[in-house]
Amino acid sequence: MKCINKITGVIIALLLLASCGSVPLTGRKQLLLVPDADILAASFTQYEAYMKTATKSTDRTKSATVERVGKKIAAATEEHLKQSGNARELDNFKWEFSLIKDDAVNAFCMPGGKIVIFEGLLPLVASEDELAVVIGHEVAHAVAKHSNERMSQEILAQYGASFLDMALSTRTTILRDIGNTVFGLGAQLGVMLPYSRKHEYEADHLGLVFMTKAGYDPSKALSFWQKMSSLSGGGQGSDFMSTPPSDSKRIAEIQKLLPQMEKYKP
Repeated sequence: MKCINKITGVIIALLLLASCGSVPLTGRKQLLLVPDADILAASFTQYEAYMKTATKSTDRTKSATVERVGKKIAAATEEHLKQSGNARELDNFKWEFSLIKDDAVNAFCMPGGKIVIFEGLLPLVASEDELAVVIGHEVAHAVAKHSNERMSQEILAQYGASFLDMALSTRTTILRDIGNTVFGLGAQLGVMLPYSRKHEYEADHLGLVFMTKAGYDPSKALSFWQKMSSLSGGGQGSDFMSTPPSDSKRIAEIQKLLPQMEKYKP
């Protein structure tokens, strides 16, 4: 029995080692147990189900603005991936930017580039530059594969030594069940499991790079987050307001990053 456990442990260790990836730009190593094809299929299926229940905004001007800013940032992001030797990642994105009729102060991104902005967030967005802060942040979550990493951590935490059997036999079921939690499209539509502090800081960093390369002013991230920090409970259910970083620390980190953005200006 001990021998079997040791062999299983070695196999799992090798599997985990083979499942390591790295985040573009930051280079941080991450655990990615779920193949891109599988997580994208699960994401797109749940996104389609969500959009059938959601009500799209009837404000054509605001919807067009969200789509225009989103496409500019997506194009800049893809160009950055090409320039940094990550062109292979482009096949993982089918960008879509939707404005939803909902008063919640919220925005979220599904793997593969399905980004949703709620109308309730727009009163805090005074310009396209500030909207670019939001969209750049969400695009960064997709590029950094934070949902995949979070799902991988959930799988490892829930199944531990049983992971090998799960990976070989019940992966589809596991993806569906854990996906409902990670993507947040189960019982509470549009409410995603909060990202970790590490993921949020990384999304802030990458988001600044992408919005800067798209021609937007990264310093507007300060005014946007300052307005978010002034809310008291208004953002419950938002991946912006329910995340671990405190507003003061987040703003301080962004201030440190801003000088680096000069080199990314077009």
